Amino acid sequence: MASSSVFRFLILLAALVWIVATEDGRRRREPWTNGSWFTMGLVEFEKWSNQTELFSDKSRMCSRIRGLTPGQRRVCRRHKDHMPAVAVGVKNGITECQHQFRDRRWNCTVTTDDTVFGPLTFIASRETAFTHAITAAGVSLSVSRACRDGRLASCGCSRAARPRNLHNEWVWGGCGDNLEYGYKFTEGFVDIRERERKVKRGSREQGRQLMNRHNNEAGRRAVIKKSRVTCKCHGVSGSCSLITCWQQLASLREIGDYLRDKYDGATEVKVSRRGKLRLSNPHYSLPTAQDLVYLEDSPNYCVKNSSLGSLGTTGRVCNRTSAGIDGCALLCCGRGYNTKRTTVRERCGCKFHWCCHVRCNTCVKTTEIYTCK
Repeated sequence: MASSSVFRFLILLAALVWIVATEDGRRRREPWTNGSWFTMGLVEFEKWSNQTELFSDKSRMCSRIRGLTPGQRRVCRRHKDHMPAVAVGVKNGITECQHQFRDRRWNCTVTTDDTVFGPLTFIASRETAFTHAITAAGVSLSVSRACRDGRLASCGCSRAARPRNLHNEWVWGGCGDNLEYGYKFTEGFVDIRERERKVKRGSREQGRQLMNRHNNEAGRRAVIKKSRVTCKCHGVSGSCSLITCWQQLASLREIGDYLRDKYDGATEVKVSRRGKLRLSNPHYSLPTAQDLVYLEDSPNYCVKNSSLGSLGTTGRVCNRTSAGIDGCALLCCGRGYNTKRTTVRERCGCKFHWCCHVRCNTCVKTTEIYTCK
């Protein structure tokens, strides 16, 4: 009799654990089951552009873009001509992410599903923080330049006020990058995703929304911070009788370098019962609007784990002589590395002989490639 009661208790306990785990998994995945707006970076608008009336009122272009929320689709329908610029911005952001992390254990690998970055999307890690910041920066930059180039109907060149410290005789004008419009449009299109869904105050879902919005803003602010005033001389034979100045944005590479530093110094936060982000460790400094924040620790990128979006580092090329993050010691996570020698024949010592041919020698070069075990 006693054993039967224990058995029933164990069955009920197992059922309860299963229900809790299922609900937790559902809560963890639900906010992002419709994919990610990052998929716009994979849309080839160049192939769509030959279709007539692509941006007309009757066009169903916005319904064909995967990963958009209802709010983002509404913005898309109102600003269809902006979508190619948005797609270019996301694509450039993903490319820049892969450049910045090319030598790290996590190298910003893109997957084939609608999340773009795979299961990593579900983890509120510092890597996820960087993807939000760099894509928001890429879109802001792309839209600002599309305005300058006259490719968008609702904006043109920058109308920024003349800087106070600009020389009085210099002309403020030219056709500058429309930073103000790019910032506002990106904020409206990207952040509506985090605002439109109602979640419980103080819940993990609200924490993730606040984290995404903070990092989106950090990306847009990076574009602002790295912008500069550019001037050009005009006049006969370089006399510089007239100097014209305008607002110009930095390259995405410069912005990416800046955000990578922010990634290295990202701050761990948590959501309070009142629905605010708070420091996980009170001894840390409060993050500013330019800093990146995250809620969860990163996965172990040393070992392959498909459920966490970790591909591992086995087979990655490493630098045997480097003591940095690209070195075999760190990148291979202490597992050691394999050495492969390759022989390459190439032309060398080429000389031009009159007239008219070039003679070259053939050199044999042996190189070594090191890959993680």
